[in-house]
Amino acid sequence: MSFADRLREDAGRIQSRLDRAVTGAEPVHDAMRHALSGGKRLRGFLVIEGAALCGGPDGLEAAAAIEALHAYSLVHDDLPSMDDDALRRGQPTVHVKWDEATAVLAGDALQTLAFELLAAPECHPDPGVRVALVASLARAAGAEGMVLGQALDIAAESAVAPLDLAAVEALQAGKTGALIEWSGRAGAVLAGADPAPLGAYARALGRAFQIADDLLDAHGDAAAMGKRAGKDAAAGKATFVSLLGVDDARGRAHALVEEACDALSPYGSRAETLRDCARFVLERDR
Repeated sequence: MSFADRLREDAGRIQSRLDRAVTGAEPVHDAMRHALSGGKRLRGFLVIEGAALCGGPDGLEAAAAIEALHAYSLVHDDLPSMDDDALRRGQPTVHVKWDEATAVLAGDALQTLAFELLAAPECHPDPGVRVALVASLARAAGAEGMVLGQALDIAAESAVAPLDLAAVEALQAGKTGALIEWSGRAGAVLAGADPAPLGAYARALGRAFQIADDLLDAHGDAAAMGKRAGKDAAAGKATFVSLLGVDDARGRAHALVEEACDALSPYGSRAETLRDCARFVLERDR
C-alpha cells in the first residue's frame, strides 16, 4: 500500500473513532465535531504506523487522542485573543461559526477527551503504559511544551526586537514540535520498545514540518491550504523564511527530512512508509 493510501486509510479510521467518541446533541458537541472534521491526521498516522513498526497493539485510541488534542489547540489558537483566524481546514473557525464561549468550551472538551481516550483500557491493557502516555502527553501539551510555544509566540508579537533564529527554533519546538514528537514516540511506548529512534525521527520531522508551514504561509495558495496565507508577514513575525530566506529555509527543511529518514535506520526497509511521510511534509500544499 502506498503512503498516500495508508495515510488516507488511517485518517478514515481515526475519524470514525472520533465520531464514535462525540455523540451528544448540544451545541458544544456540534462545535467539537466541527473542529474534528478534516485535516491530514498526520499525528495520528505517526502513532498508528509507529506502533505497527514496533510490533505493538493497534494504536488507534492513542491516535484519536492526539488528534483530539491537536484539534483543541487549533480551536484555541484561532480565537481573537490568540491568532484571530476566521478560516481553518477550509471552513469557518469555531468561534466564527458559533461564538467565543462555545469555542473555548469545545476546545476544553476536546482536550479532556484526549486524556479520556488514553486512560481507557481499550488504549492498552497495561495501566502503566496508559499512565505513561497520559503523563507524557500532558508534558508535551503543557507549559513546557505546546502551551509554552504558543505563549512565546504571543509575546514575540509585542517584543521590541524580533526573534533570532535560535529563539524561533525554541518557540516552534514547543508550539508545533512537541505534539509531533509525542506522536512519533507513542507507538514505541505502546509496543514496549525503545522510543529513542522514533523520537529522533519525529523531532526532525516536526522541525521540517514547521519550516514547510512557513514556506506555505509565505507562498502557498490559501484555497488549497484552507486557511489564510501571508498572515505571518502581515503580523511582522520572525519565521524561518523571514530569517533564512526561501532558498535556505527550503534547504534546511530538506536536510531535516534526511535527518529524519536516517533516524529510521534501525528499522531498515520496514520503515519506508515513515520515510515517505517525511518526504510528504515538504511536498504538501496545505
